[in-house]
Amino acid sequence: MQDGAVARPLLFTPLPLRGVVARNRVVISPMVQYQARDGFVNDFHIVHLGSFARGGAGIVFTENAGVVPEGRVTEMDLGLWSEDHIEGLQRLTAFIHRQGALAGIQLTHSGRKGSMQSGPEGNGPLTPADLARGRRPWPVVGPTAEPVGPDWQVPRQLTPADIARLVDAWAQAARRADRAGFDVCEIHGAHGYLLASFLSPISNTRNDAWGGDRAGRMRFALEVARAVRAAWPANKPLFFRVSALDGAGGWDLEDTVVLAAELKASGVDVVDCSSGGLTGTATAAPIPRHPGFQVPYASAVRRRTAVATMAVGLILDGPQAEAILQEGHADLVAIGRQALYDPYWALHAAQALGCDPAFALWPAEIGWWLEKRSKILQPAPKAAK
Repeated sequence: MQDGAVARPLLFTPLPLRGVVARNRVVISPMVQYQARDGFVNDFHIVHLGSFARGGAGIVFTENAGVVPEGRVTEMDLGLWSEDHIEGLQRLTAFIHRQGALAGIQLTHSGRKGSMQSGPEGNGPLTPADLARGRRPWPVVGPTAEPVGPDWQVPRQLTPADIARLVDAWAQAARRADRAGFDVCEIHGAHGYLLASFLSPISNTRNDAWGGDRAGRMRFALEVARAVRAAWPANKPLFFRVSALDGAGGWDLEDTVVLAAELKASGVDVVDCSSGGLTGTATAAPIPRHPGFQVPYASAVRRRTAVATMAVGLILDGPQAEAILQEGHADLVAIGRQALYDPYWALHAAQALGCDPAFALWPAEIGWWLEKRSKILQPAPKAAK
């Protein structure tokens, strides 16, 4: 580096992941928008997710996509249980790629938290008023017949044959995701959805091979990870999102470290460290919220297992994100609601970190305008006395 040159921030250093390269370490976290019908992507998703790609993120994830129709959280979520879903998703990934970002998809099964209200409706179990408005509930499943809580549907306990079918459904969805053009696949194993409900001893009180001790409770998640890894191309990275702890005296950080090591051995490349959501909404945190409140989970998993991690949780600006990376807590940072507030978060972070003074990272048709404006806005030199 020449004298006086500014070191490129780690946040904006490209990251190789198997056979693909993210242009930077900024990831847009999956965030459901309740705009799909029958699981199909539409113009809304292309505009919404495309704005993050144009905004400079390295990886842009879709919201969670159900691997079976009843695996959606709400009837307005994306799906990938059918070949018919591929064409629309190809339009989405093609646009994201044209903006220079990698396209990621999160594959999920909602389990006993399926067929619930959307966020704007209340983010809880369906009510008689919801049904009167035309909401269409479907039966839900879980590790046992224990519901999430009062007023939630009572799930049907999955049989071993059911579990085998769902493992295959995840694998088939991964194959479709590849054909749809996605570069990154994430398995959703957090927030009280099906895989998370099997992991926690609070919700999983089975006494068969998929319950009991920690190894039994991890079995379903690891079966899915191995099946998806086998179906997903070897040159494409696989992520796994986990609730590092559920905060209710059940699954904890030590369990997560053990799971992360097993996931790494199963071919998972990045562990995405969230928390909570077992007995409430997906965003119900087990500890008080503050900027970066979940970063210690990513840090512990990375330090103790040597698997790459992604930090998420109130990461608000570029300097905060850069510090997380520089201090070795994570390899990637995921931006969620802050990106909803500012879809150009990544480009603004580059400005804040001083690595793009001439707006070169911006889309060319925008950057030249902004660079010209910046010169106009520079204070005029003071006249000599």
